[in-house]
Amino acid sequence: MKKSVLILLTLILSLPVFAAKETEKKSAPVKEHLQNHFKLYGFIRNFFVYDSRDSKAGTGDLFYYLPLDNKWNTADVNDPAREDLNASPNFRFLALTSRVGFDVSGYYINNLHFGAKIEGDFYSGLAAAKTATGLSGNTSVSGTAQARLRQAYVTLTWKDLPMRNDKTAQVGLKIGQAWHPMAADMPHVFSLEAGAPFGPFSRTPQVTMDANLGSNWVISASALWQMQYQSNGPIGGSALYMKYGKTPEMYAGVTYKSKGFLMRAGVDVLSIKPREFSAKSVPAPTEKDPDATKLVSDKRVSDRKTSVLGYLYAQYSYKTFSVKAKTTYGSAGEHMGLMSGYVNMGPISVGGLPASADTWEYAPLHSSSSWLSLAYGKKWQGVLFLGYMKNLGLAGSDVDTTPGPGADYIPVSDVYFNKNGFANMNQMFRVSPEVIYTFGKFVVGLEWQYTAVQYGKYHKEEGVNCLNRKALATEGLHWIGNHRIQSMVRFNF
Repeated sequence: MKKSVLILLTLILSLPVFAAKETEKKSAPVKEHLQNHFKLYGFIRNFFVYDSRDSKAGTGDLFYYLPLDNKWNTADVNDPAREDLNASPNFRFLALTSRVGFDVSGYYINNLHFGAKIEGDFYSGLAAAKTATGLSGNTSVSGTAQARLRQAYVTLTWKDLPMRNDKTAQVGLKIGQAWHPMAADMPHVFSLEAGAPFGPFSRTPQVTMDANLGSNWVISASALWQMQYQSNGPIGGSALYMKYGKTPEMYAGVTYKSKGFLMRAGVDVLSIKPREFSAKSVPAPTEKDPDATKLVSDKRVSDRKTSVLGYLYAQYSYKTFSVKAKTTYGSAGEHMGLMSGYVNMGPISVGGLPASADTWEYAPLHSSSSWLSLAYGKKWQGVLFLGYMKNLGLAGSDVDTTPGPGADYIPVSDVYFNKNGFANMNQMFRVSPEVIYTFGKFVVGLEWQYTAVQYGKYHKEEGVNCLNRKALATEGLHWIGNHRIQSMVRFNF
């Protein structure tokens, strides 16, 4: 794996150099333009949001994921006072997603052009705060918004590289933090989540090469790292799993474009190390608990989890009509906001440590996610968004060897699912029509969004919440939905 990564990185970095040398032989004397052009851009944006029930949401509850499952105040279904505590309507409005950025261009030496971008908003600074009783849902909306880095990268572009039949090519490198190649194509919606979690969503450090081979085809390759959007694991969301895995995330894709039509396909491979050291229990008696133990690091392990995710994207535009669609299928993907993850395959014990903790095996969960977006109009624009996700659980080869209590169930604690979702999700969908009015640099929008999740009940095994051998909750299936009414006011500059 490491050898393959090294070879790919070498090719990415050397291709433009070789191409430039070939061009130099045939080019005129060196031409330089050393004066950069700076462009300030951004917007001031306010969201006004109403939800019919408590939900999982981020960025001050503006970035919507899904509605929370039932939370009954009593288990007695015949109790007249029985109610769902998560069925709590709520409202808020915030301006913290306002954005500012700089684009840099105009600097070139011969056919090598340089550019840069830096962009930020004001999301950071919000703190989780569950300090009061009598409150439910997501209360992580307290604090003061602080500046946050969104994108920061430089570009090197070799233009007019010779090809056969007097055609030319263009090769570009992007180095820094930018949109993940699988997340860059977004639907028409103005809502902050931009189609997530029905499609990948991530900005991440990367080195990306795009080779434009003529006017129709583009070949892309990327080596990526993690920062804000991270893999889940034994210590929660963390970039440490990739750090100690010593292997960047790898992406390869191809794009075809022609007269208002574009199609893109790609595959992403991620290999991480969920643990660096094993752990064991050692005596740690206290006066109150003479039998107490504590966990200590034992020795270095060779754990590794590898997942593969593919996607297909297409868009078509004709005058004021546009349609976009994206579908993803594969394993894991929780680091890109998809409702999936992976399972610690063992050894597993309920309520205690594994008998042998030298090396654990992991199996990625499989899922399918898709969205469709339609837009019509210019000054007045109507938009329709449709999204669907299906949790497929473990592949058959993994199910046959799944350990667990009685070899029939998997403890939820061994399932590393998307932190903004729940392992007992089976499927979900979203329907979202909206209308947008643009008047010069002033934009207003109104959206109704309905998101529904099919939850299953956890199986209780020895008092522990468990899933079945396929890592799915299939008992007591029921749907939970939320109505979100959202308006947006934005001024562009």
